[in-house]
Amino acid sequence: MDKKLPTRQENFSEWYNQVVLRAELADYAPVRGCMVVRPYGWTIWENIQKALDERFKATGHVNAAFPLLIPQSFMYKEAEHVQGFSPELAVVTHGGGQELEEPLVVRPTSETIIGTMYAKWIQSYRDLPVLINQWANVVRWEMRTKLFLRTLEFYWQEGHTAHATEQEAIEETERMLGIYAEFARNMAAVPVIPGQKSESEKFAGAVNTYSIEAMMGDTKALQSGTSHFLGQNFAKAFDIKFLDENNQLQYCWTTSWGLSTRFIGAIIMTHGDDQGLILPPRLAPIQVVIVPIYRSDEEKSQVMEAVQKAAEQLAKFSIKIDTREEVTPGFKFNDWELKGVPVRMEIGPKDVQKNSVAVSRRDIPGKAGKSFLPMENLDQSVGELLDAIHNNMLARATQFRDSHIFEAKDYDSFKQIVADQGWAVGWWSDDRENEARIKEETKATLRIYANEPDIGEGVCFYSGKRTRKRAYFARSY
Repeated sequence: MDKKLPTRQENFSEWYNQVVLRAELADYAPVRGCMVVRPYGWTIWENIQKALDERFKATGHVNAAFPLLIPQSFMYKEAEHVQGFSPELAVVTHGGGQELEEPLVVRPTSETIIGTMYAKWIQSYRDLPVLINQWANVVRWEMRTKLFLRTLEFYWQEGHTAHATEQEAIEETERMLGIYAEFARNMAAVPVIPGQKSESEKFAGAVNTYSIEAMMGDTKALQSGTSHFLGQNFAKAFDIKFLDENNQLQYCWTTSWGLSTRFIGAIIMTHGDDQGLILPPRLAPIQVVIVPIYRSDEEKSQVMEAVQKAAEQLAKFSIKIDTREEVTPGFKFNDWELKGVPVRMEIGPKDVQKNSVAVSRRDIPGKAGKSFLPMENLDQSVGELLDAIHNNMLARATQFRDSHIFEAKDYDSFKQIVADQGWAVGWWSDDRENEARIKEETKATLRIYANEPDIGEGVCFYSGKRTRKRAYFARSY
C-alpha cells in the first residue's frame, strides 16, 4: 500500500480502483461483483442520505420499507419492464430446504411490489397523492462490475408516487429531477446537466425518463440520478384505481425516481487528483483533521491544550484529532490527503505562541493552499473556508466540464470529439436505428436531450435532416 498511486492520466480506471481501496471507502466482497462499503465510505453515504432525506421530506414525501423478495409473476405484469430487467434478475427457487411453489425475485427495483400495495391502499381521490420513498439495497446481476459504479448489489433510495392527474405526475417527475440537480451542485459540488433520455435509453416501463448527467475526470459521462414518468403503465398492470370527484373509476398516474451509491463514484471521479480523494466539505465524513506537532512532553502539553480549545470551537463541524504516535506528521499529512479531508489543521509550539493555527486546503495543493488563522473566532473562519472550498470545487468542475463539450457539426467531427475530446452536443433528429449505429461504431450513447428553450431549428449532424432537438452524446460508465 506504500506504492504510489497511478496518475489519472496514466490509467484513470486503475487510479479510481486504488483510491477506493486505499482510502478505505470499500472493498471487494467474497461474492463476485459485490462490495463491502467500509465505515469511511458508508459515512459519505449517510451524509448523502441525510441531505436527500431532508429535501424529500420538505416536499411532502415520507419513508417506508417494502420487501426484498418479489413474486416472480409480478415482474411479468408490465411487459416492457420485465423485458428490460430479465437479464439482470436474481431468482430464489428454494427456501427452508424446499422448492418454492413460485420463484421469488430479489428486488432489482420496486415498482412491482409497491404497485401491488398501492392497488390495495388507494380507493379514492382523497387518498392521493401518495408520496413514498424507501432506502434500500437492490440486486442486478451485472457481468462487468466496478466498485460503487456498477455492482451486483448496491444501495439507493427509490421514490414511488401516485397521482390523480397526468400533470401532477409530470410535475413530480420534474420536481425530483430538480432536487437531484440542486443536491449534486450544492452539496457535492458536482455540476450535473439535467435532461430527458431518449426512447432507447429510458427506464423499462416508463413513458419518459430524465437524468442528471455528470462529467468525470476522464471526460466520460456518468448517469448520477434518474426520475421516471411512468404514465399509467404500472397503474394498469397492477390495477391501481381510484374514484374521482365525479365518482368515476380512474387509473392513477405514477412516478419513480432514484439515486444510489454510484453517486459516491461520481464524487471521486469528478474531484479527485493524483494524490487521492478531494471530498466536498458538505458531504465529507471528516471536514477538519487536526494534527498536533510536538517533540517533547512539555511541548505536547501546551500543544494538546491548544488543540482542545480549537476542537471545542469547531464542535459544530465533523472533526478528527490525529493523535497517532506510531507514525510521523508527514505520514499523517499524506494519509489525510489521500482520504480527501477538506481542511488539515496543524498546531505546533509556534502556533501556540502566536495563538493561531496553520491550515491546508485539500482543493489547492502545495503552498498556495496554506494559510494561518487566528484562534479567535476560529469556527467562523473555518466555516467560511469550507464554503470557499465548496465554491472552488464547483467552479473548477464546471470549467472542466464546459471546456470538454464540443459542437458536433457532422459525423466526422462527432467521432473525433467522443474518441478523445469529451462530450459532443449537436442537432439531432430522433432515429433509434441511427442511435444504435452510433453506439456500435463509437461506443458513445445519447445521454440526454439538451434542455435549451427556444433553440430554433438546425440540421442533424448524422442524418442531415432538419430538427428542433439537440442532444448530448458521450462515452460513459
